[in-house]
Amino acid sequence: MQDIKDFQQLASKEILTDIIAWQEWLSTERRLSIHTSQSYFIDLKEFFCFLKDYLGHIVREKDLSELSVSDFRSFLVDRTGKGIGRSSIAREMSTLRNFFRFLQRSKILENTAIRAVRPARPPRTLPKPLTAEDALALLQQAKNMQKEHWQGLRDVALLTLLYGCGLRISEALNLNIQDFPSSSDTLIITGKGNKQRIVPILPLVRNAMISYLKERPSADSNSPLFVGARGERLNPGVVQRQIRKLRTVLGLSETVTPHALRHSFATHLLAAGSDLRSVQELLGHASLSATQRYTEINIEQMKTVYEHAHPRAHAKD
Repeated sequence: MQDIKDFQQLASKEILTDIIAWQEWLSTERRLSIHTSQSYFIDLKEFFCFLKDYLGHIVREKDLSELSVSDFRSFLVDRTGKGIGRSSIAREMSTLRNFFRFLQRSKILENTAIRAVRPARPPRTLPKPLTAEDALALLQQAKNMQKEHWQGLRDVALLTLLYGCGLRISEALNLNIQDFPSSSDTLIITGKGNKQRIVPILPLVRNAMISYLKERPSADSNSPLFVGARGERLNPGVVQRQIRKLRTVLGLSETVTPHALRHSFATHLLAAGSDLRSVQELLGHASLSATQRYTEINIEQMKTVYEHAHPRAHAKD
């Protein structure tokens, strides 16, 4: 749970109690991850910082119930004026709707104005996967980027797991040693909303994991699978920093991130003929529409190949 002290200069004591209850609800009822709950908390704090300046005093429950459509739109204008992107603003409004729904369901207060406020839709962008060649180059180079041999093997194992199983970085880093099976060819992953799915372990993944575990500092089965230099669970920021170094060395685009390996997993499976429903299950997508984005990538790639290779692609008649 985030530190409620962050709100003490922004809101009344009764609202502090409401926020604590909301956090507990997100954790126990919605079963959101710590990372997602933290993002919600930060979004809500931005709104209360705005409200305190906008109203001229700390925020009370009465203030929240009386906010108008115009007031919410003023918040959107303020965020846009500060250079906040449309995707981030859309996420913040989603957080606010979640918070106000909780207040209504808990019979604390009701505000219907927020339902009428919709920020501009963020531009639709397609995931940016790596080519198969770049993905393999990334995995091969990773072992050479650390001073300690075991840490290089760790990076290879982690990136191979992301690319070979399509995991989110949080899903991989939340694994413990006991979660990686010694004999089974499948791995049970706990994803968003604590939903579990089964993913196959390819020989490439298993071999990378075995090499890492042989050299990894000794630990019991309940210890984190991926650890830092001091034995603590590996931080996502460390992985992201290492990816930045790798793409610089390899001359890759800034779109190459840990999550891009998950995109690559899905795109390459579909390009090889896998059906959409199977890829959806492997990724743990709740909606098929989320997975369908990858079919659009393949279409765009086919168009590019056609335009460059077909002798009549640029014919005028």
